[in-house]
Amino acid sequence: MILVFTGNGKGKTTAALGQAVRALGQGKKVLVIQFIKGPWLSGEHIFFKRFKFHASRFKIIRTGKGFVKILGDKLPFKEHQKAAREGLNFVSKAIKSKKYDLIILDEINNAVDLKLLSAKEVLTVLKPFRVSQRFGQRKSATSSDVILTGRNAPKSFIKIADLVKEMKEIKHPFQKNNKSARPGIEF
Repeated sequence: MILVFTGNGKGKTTAALGQAVRALGQGKKVLVIQFIKGPWLSGEHIFFKRFKFHASRFKIIRTGKGFVKILGDKLPFKEHQKAAREGLNFVSKAIKSKKYDLIILDEINNAVDLKLLSAKEVLTVLKPFRVSQRFGQRKSATSSDVILTGRNAPKSFIKIADLVKEMKEIKHPFQKNNKSARPGIEF
C-alpha cells in the first residue's frame, strides 16, 4: 500500500511514526528516511536511540541537510539536491532488498515541492509499490508498505496512493504569539 500524509497542519511525521510503532508491535521491520530534517536531534531520534531498538527491525536515517532556504540555511541548493538524490538512491536499494515491511519517506513531498527531486524520479523508485486491480485482488511487486509525508503532496502521489490523509491546521500558537517550535510537540 502507498499512504500519503500531507496538509499544512502538524502531525504528518507523528502519524507516520505512529504507524511505525504499530508495525514494530506486529513484529515488522521499519525503515524511516528523512529527506529534509537536518543534523539536529528530534524526539524520535532520541527515543529510538534511548530504547535501543534493534537495528535489524528499525532504522531511521537522515539524508537531508536541514531546512531549505529558511531558518538561516546557508548551504548551496545543489548540496540539498545531492542529499535528496542520495536519500532516494538509498530508498531504491531498500525497496530492492525486500528487507523492510514499512518504509517511511519523511518530508519527501517537501523535497519534491522544493525541487530537490522531481515527482517523476520518486514515482520511478516507487514503481514496485504501484498496484493493479485484477479479479478484485490487488497485486504488487513488493509486500512492503510505503508512507510519503510532507506538505504539498504532488497530485501524482495522491493519484497513485491507496490512502491519503490531510492534516489541516486550525490553530497553532505560532500564529498568535510567534512562538518557536517546542521539543516533544513539533520535534
